[in-house]
Amino acid sequence: MKNLVIIPTYNEVENAEKIIRAVLGLEDGFEILIIDDGSPDGTAAVVKGLQQEFASRLHLIERSGKLGLGTAYLTGFKWALERGYDYIFEMDADFSHAPSDLPRLLQACTGGADMAIGSRYCNGVSVVNWPIGRILISYFASVYVRKTLGFKIFDSTAGFICYSRRLLETIDLDAVQMKGYGFQIEMKYTAYKLGFKIAEVPVIFVNRKEGTSKMSGGIFGEAFWGVLKLRFRKFKASK
Repeated sequence: MKNLVIIPTYNEVENAEKIIRAVLGLEDGFEILIIDDGSPDGTAAVVKGLQQEFASRLHLIERSGKLGLGTAYLTGFKWALERGYDYIFEMDADFSHAPSDLPRLLQACTGGADMAIGSRYCNGVSVVNWPIGRILISYFASVYVRKTLGFKIFDSTAGFICYSRRLLETIDLDAVQMKGYGFQIEMKYTAYKLGFKIAEVPVIFVNRKEGTSKMSGGIFGEAFWGVLKLRFRKFKASK
């Protein structure tokens, strides 16, 4: 069984080596694909240095400039499918997602789910060190998605996810439209509309200690209007 953790990076030099060692130190044989969007702080150089130590388990794609979170993951998904990975993960570089939770997401998928979401809100609110304003925005964004789409997922904007190969092969990745954090909603809703089984695994989300957040008002704007458009879209499996 081949498991790949995709980690997009932009200016994560403080976190890169630590997150790589934490994930590759797990017992489940995870590999990592870093997708770096031209970080000027030398993030890619750190990854290249570690590739000498983890030659067969650490992979790197370098892109020129910030091309968006969604496009990074779509690039990673296609890379993973071409190389025969069985389970593909989304994960942040800043330790807001605990590497120790990766085996729990994997277990949910090997146990029958097609998508396992590391959920902040399926068991109350499990967020540490976020300003209250940001918690409210994030929480009510998921409420908005549930009410607008009739979608019974508590954390639709979560970015800590395990996908089965079968799911990613079925979704038409070239038809995915949202590029920012709305991408997370679109992928979950597409999986739901195509009839895949989705599980939410409760996790504790911890605000980053090092580096800078990439959130912006434009990201939320895309997600707000994109959700309205999702209501009227027809979904079909990839050919």
